[in-house]
Parts: sequence; C-alpha cells; structure tokens
Amino acid sequence: MNIPIIEIFTDGSCHTELKTGGWAALLLINNKEIILKGTVMNTSHNRMELVAVLKAFEYIKNQNVNFDRARVYSDSQYVVNISDRKDKLKKKSYLSNKGIPIQNSDLVKELIHLIENNNIELIKVKAHQKKSDTENYNRKVDKIARNLVREAIA
Repeated sequence: MNIPIIEIFTDGSCHTELKTGGWAALLLINNKEIILKGTVMNTSHNRMELVAVLKAFEYIKNQNVNFDRARVYSDSQYVVNISDRKDKLKKKSYLSNKGIPIQNSDLVKELIHLIENNNIELIKVKAHQKKSDTENYNRKVDKIARNLVREAIA
C-alpha cells in the first residue's frame, strides 16, 4: 500500500539524575492513529527524542508501508536540525572537535541515513502547547513520554 503523506509526532523525556527515559510517537496513516511508546534505562533526553523518530520509521518499515513523503513534527531542535548538520557531521566522521565520537552517533547516523534515502521533512513545533480547537498531537506524545518516565521511576 502506498500512502502519499505520513505524519509523525514524536517526543522524548528523561529524568536526568536517574537516566531513565521515555519516548512516544504518534503516526497518522490513512487517518488512523498509531501510538508507539517505550522506556529506556541509562539514557538521555536527546537520545529519547531520536529514538521516538527512529521507532516510528521502524514501525513503518516492519508494516511494509510505502510513502511518498513523511512529515515528522518534533519539539526537539536537536532532532529537527540534524538535516542542516548532516554534511558537517559526515565530513567529520561523527567526531567532535576533540576527536571523540559525538553523543548518540549511532542514532544520528541512522536518522541521517533515513533522511537521505526518503522524502522526510523535519518540522519544529513549540513544546507544551495548551489545548486548542484542533487535536494537538505533540501535546499528546509529550504527556505519554513524561508519564512513562514517571511510571518507570515510581
């Protein structure tokens, strides 16, 4: 089945002291909502933001959903700006100025590979927006991710 546009809303959360994280992704495929979520130990906030996006595309691949275009909505500047930084990151072999691997290089490489091989648009949205007349999917995934962290550390 070929879908013209898939919309994906993602968020990640992390208790920085306990390094316990949660991630959530909401996919809109043929007007159907699919919610994916999970928790991870020994992680970071940025890592959870990346995992949410990658898990959405893993689901799409595993379900054999073909798409012409995917729009990923995230409140994470770290995720959204990866496409702007990809050439520099690749040129430097994913190493920092000190010559050590950048944080989350495994996931950053995976996301860059997806961006380069698919028509994916990363869209920055404001975090923690209040309710409005339309469904606020980013608020929904934000709540899911934060609740997962609360449950995991309780």
